[in-house]
Amino acid sequence: MIGRKREHEDPHIRSFHELLSGHNPVLYKKEDLLAYDCDGFTIHKHLPKAVVFPENTKEVASIVRYCHDHNLPFLARGAGTGLSGGAIPINGEVIISLVRMKRLLEVDLKNRRAIVEPGYVNIKLTQFIEDKGYYYAPDPSSQYCCTIGGNVAENAGGAHCLKYGVTTNHILGMEVVLPNGDIVEIGKAGILDEPGYDLLGLMTGSEGTLGIVTKITVRILKHPEAKQTVLAYFDKVSDASHTVSDIISEGIVPAALEMMDRIAMEGVEAAAFPIGHLLDAEAVLLIEVDGISAGMDQQIERILTVCRKHHVREVKVATSEEERMKWWANRKTGFGAMGAISPDYLVQDGVIPRTKLPVVLSTIQKISETYGLRIANIFHAGDGNLHPLVLFDATVEGETERALQAGSECLRACAAVGGTITGEHGIGIEKKEEMRFVFTEEEINAQLEIRQVFNPRNLLNGGKLFPSPSRCVEIKQSLNK
Repeated sequence: MIGRKREHEDPHIRSFHELLSGHNPVLYKKEDLLAYDCDGFTIHKHLPKAVVFPENTKEVASIVRYCHDHNLPFLARGAGTGLSGGAIPINGEVIISLVRMKRLLEVDLKNRRAIVEPGYVNIKLTQFIEDKGYYYAPDPSSQYCCTIGGNVAENAGGAHCLKYGVTTNHILGMEVVLPNGDIVEIGKAGILDEPGYDLLGLMTGSEGTLGIVTKITVRILKHPEAKQTVLAYFDKVSDASHTVSDIISEGIVPAALEMMDRIAMEGVEAAAFPIGHLLDAEAVLLIEVDGISAGMDQQIERILTVCRKHHVREVKVATSEEERMKWWANRKTGFGAMGAISPDYLVQDGVIPRTKLPVVLSTIQKISETYGLRIANIFHAGDGNLHPLVLFDATVEGETERALQAGSECLRACAAVGGTITGEHGIGIEKKEEMRFVFTEEEINAQLEIRQVFNPRNLLNGGKLFPSPSRCVEIKQSLNK
């Protein structure tokens, strides 16, 4: 320990070493910090003061308490797959990386729950319990690398959230380190209506601004008896959009109801898992139903009838589990696949009423033409969660700024039809000014007062989620024009 102390002139770095166990628990050299200057939102980059790697709740609390006592800004980071800049250290924060807290602590099949640490990768839970007939429902496209702690912070969704809900619907309890270093338990696992305020709901989706989650109790589900999956191609995006609304109107609630337009199909076909999409079609729907076997064929036939009503060009029903999984692998590569057809891209995330799909997709096409940038659409159509992907080249002067403006206009279009500006990716720094599209001054202030209760000195992930005062009036005036 004495030898290590002599290596560091910064007393904070020496103190972090003393508070942590494990191998290389602190990074502080610039060449090491470069890997932590952004998350999946790469347009903005800032170096942290240091990155520390606690291995348990006690060590997290010790680091937080030290930062609190020494007035050092800090934030928690998982796998860094977030898409809104929530883990970017814009204030030169100490990053508390939770990747070493990656254990599955308990599986309780009788009560259908599991306890994990925040660094536990999403897909690993399903992989661990699927041979026993169970799975974890939230399935963001990054589930092979994103962590459940990060999913809690952003209230992540996924393709199957139409039927099964987003992360908050599957959280039963959590252990949290508050911004002053105190450790608290929130929620009692298995009790659905615990007295008092819904602190679980408040903490889930708070984007790491209220506390650091160090243990999570999640709901696990029994695998459905059967699944059937359909691909349906349309010559018009509007026909595919009307099909989405009519399927739900029929009283059918698919497990998943996804859409890709022509540009999105071009991207996924150029990437790792091509499946032979019809690239001259305007849109494709990926529709999955699950449940008991009895009556499923009739349900699929009803879906096919709706598709035919809206001029479907070609429709396929998966004939094997292998084919179904290939279709899903193709869809799950959607965001990353854009790198095969564009040097850079910006992922947006808005939500609209399903019935507004035709008008909003038409507006997004006009935005694409206005800014001279291609916009691919690949999204959870069943619950109206849009993901316009603005394609651009950062090496071309002005294109990054145009991409950001186009993305903001897409969110404005969502808000204008009664929707909102995020369904699962969060606000972070990317969309905090656009919070004015959906909240009044009073509503923003009410949320800031809640943050003040948990995080009064704003040391934990400051500058995220809410608009800066200097932009509030400007955006409000723009909306009122």
